[in-house]
Amino acid sequence: MTSATPSAPTPSKEQRPSDRFVKHVHDLCANNRTRAELRRGIGLPVERCNYAHRYLVPFISRTYKEGITRDRRHAYYVVAALIAGRPRAARDAEPPGWSEGQPPADWYARPNLGASLGQAVAKGVLKEGSAESTLHLMTRQTAEAVRAGLPALVRQLANGGVPVDWTVLLEDLANWNRDRDRVATRWLESYFRALSAEDAPEAEDERPDNDENDNTDEENER
Repeated sequence: MTSATPSAPTPSKEQRPSDRFVKHVHDLCANNRTRAELRRGIGLPVERCNYAHRYLVPFISRTYKEGITRDRRHAYYVVAALIAGRPRAARDAEPPGWSEGQPPADWYARPNLGASLGQAVAKGVLKEGSAESTLHLMTRQTAEAVRAGLPALVRQLANGGVPVDWTVLLEDLANWNRDRDRVATRWLESYFRALSAEDAPEAEDERPDNDENDNTDEENER
C-alpha cells in the first residue's frame, strides 16, 4: 500500500494570549476615561495600579485559569499602561494589533525593542551612541529596572514615529528574569541588524524548541 505524501504544515492562526491582550487594551483605550485610568499605572508596580485592576484582572483571570506568575502579571500591567500613555499622534498612527481571522506574523520576524531602537537611530530620532548605551545598560539590568526605564524610552520612540510591537515587548518582559541572556541577545542582534538595514529573520537554530504560548512554564516559574 502506498503511503500518502504528508502535506505541508498549515500556519497556525491561533492568537497568543499576549496578542489578544494588546488588542483588548487598544479597545479599552478608545474610551478616554479608561485610557486615563490605565495611564495612571505608568512606572508603578502592580500593587499600586489600583485603577487598572477592574480592566485587566478579568482578562488575566479568564486567560490564566491556573494562575499567572508575578513577572508575567507585571508585564501585562506595564504594557497596558504604556499603550494607554501613547501621545495622540502615535495612537492615530498605530494599528490595533492582531486582527481576527489573520494569522500573526512569524514571531521571530516581528520587531523587538532592539529593532525599534535601531529604527529610531536610522530615522534620526535617537543618537547612535545614546541608543546603544541605553540598550547595553538595559541588557544587564533586572526586569524591575528595565520596566522603570521604559516609559521615557517608549515616549521618545512614540514622539519620533517609531512603532513598538507591544506583544513582543510583553513576552520579553514576562520572560526577562528567567531568560534574560536570550532576550538581550535578540535585542542586540535586532538593533545592529536594523542599523545595517538587514531584514532577515533569525536563524532557525537560534529559536527555542518550545514557543512561548499560553501558559509556558507557568507552573515552573511559580
